[in-house]
Amino acid sequence: MNLSDLRVFLAVARHSSLLAAAEQLHLTPSAVSKALRRLEDSLSSPLFDRSTRQLVLNAAGQLLRERGQHLMALAAQTEADLQGASARVGLHAGGPAILLWRDGPRLARQLRASFEGTVHLQAMYEEEALRALAHGELNVAIVTGSVIDGAGASWSAEWDRLALGSTTLQLVASTSHPLLKQHRPDASGTVQLPVAQVLQHPFACPTRSLLGGQDRGQRSDGWRDDVLPRQIAYLADDLQLLLGFVRRGEALAYLPEAALDEAGLVRIRTRDCPFSCTESVWLVWNRSTAPTWLGQLIVQMAAADEAARLT
Repeated sequence: MNLSDLRVFLAVARHSSLLAAAEQLHLTPSAVSKALRRLEDSLSSPLFDRSTRQLVLNAAGQLLRERGQHLMALAAQTEADLQGASARVGLHAGGPAILLWRDGPRLARQLRASFEGTVHLQAMYEEEALRALAHGELNVAIVTGSVIDGAGASWSAEWDRLALGSTTLQLVASTSHPLLKQHRPDASGTVQLPVAQVLQHPFACPTRSLLGGQDRGQRSDGWRDDVLPRQIAYLADDLQLLLGFVRRGEALAYLPEAALDEAGLVRIRTRDCPFSCTESVWLVWNRSTAPTWLGQLIVQMAAADEAARLT
């Protein structure tokens, strides 16, 4: 059994599809199929039930998927240990795009401070990120406390987590929006307005939660339309498309505050809005398979957070 074929097997096990695995690995379906056959021949055991259109793991395949992640992690750790200070590492992080946007730069800065390497960010909904972490396809997942609290059986006793702070949903507008022509932001970049005035203008919102992917219609962004109904002008599930409507001043949006990091966008605070939405944000990893460098990275992040709290 060689590691290249094992890596192919793990990709196929995740997607249950030769074509999807081939696209992920930048291989041809034929090359993926040959790698699976080599692996099965080397183990003298089939790994998939091929009686259906999809490739479904049999008992042997399920066992290899579970242990294969540990084998790949051990191989990567051994390579890094042998290379020592010259090792180049790759940190694979997954989670909702808005959280990667928020915390991805911090991961990159922390990695560069101590190691040679690259941060690979993969946008996916929270449950998908936790599944990818469980399958060993990610080193870390960035998710909210809500999905951790509701994970139940999906949560592994081998996982650990580090608090990354919190994110609060905010009303976001462009400086070119009609409201900003009448009202100027204060020193904090915030405009204070009554909610009735805000609701006179159209909104852009997703049909699925930007964090968890749940289909909630026009309430998917967390705004309580049952309490304060809005004019929904645009529905789009792509974050950049939503922000495009906001940037052009065509709509307001209710988004995690990381969106306000973009130049030309300001926060609108409604003085009489009866609700708010804040989510804790967490870094999750598998401590049993985490390479030494990842453990060191997380210790450094925790120490930096503690130092910041004491200052």
